Amino acid sequence: MKKKNQKNKEETSWEERVVQVKRVTKVVKGGKKLSFRAILVVGNEKGQIGVGVGKASDVIGAVKKGVTDAKKHLINIPLTKSLSIPHPIQGISGAAKIILRPSATGSGVIAGGSTRTVLELAGVKNILAKQLGSGNTLNNARAVLNGLQNLRTFHQTAKNRDLHIEHLYEK
Repeated sequence: MKKKNQKNKEETSWEERVVQVKRVTKVVKGGKKLSFRAILVVGNEKGQIGVGVGKASDVIGAVKKGVTDAKKHLINIPLTKSLSIPHPIQGISGAAKIILRPSATGSGVIAGGSTRTVLELAGVKNILAKQLGSGNTLNNARAVLNGLQNLRTFHQTAKNRDLHIEHLYEK
């Protein structure tokens, strides 16, 4: 019985936001077949985030498929004590390019569109982001995920280089 309660608590810790719902059509022999595409972002505001896409003949079905897709593609991101990112980075997906820079405490999330949604649900509170290249909602969200996935902490970098963290910046 306790295991069931724990599972429900885990499920409720995830927050889901619909970024976009679009009507899409497919031309078939008999005419046009209408369906819906939903882009969703799922995060726990503690460094875990996922973006998913769902397509169905109704909006509710598309949203459900989007949530399951987003939960399949979750990533963990390192957050600093000031709830920012450790270093500046760029993310790319298709023609969309995102520049992410850590920002001072209290500055908030300075970003627009799907980028803002992804960063807020990831738990980042102080960041500056700029979208370049494309206005495509899905590609911008995936570009943010790409950038966040490539973030490294000082400990990870030192470990990769087989150094102690004190010797990381010695000349």
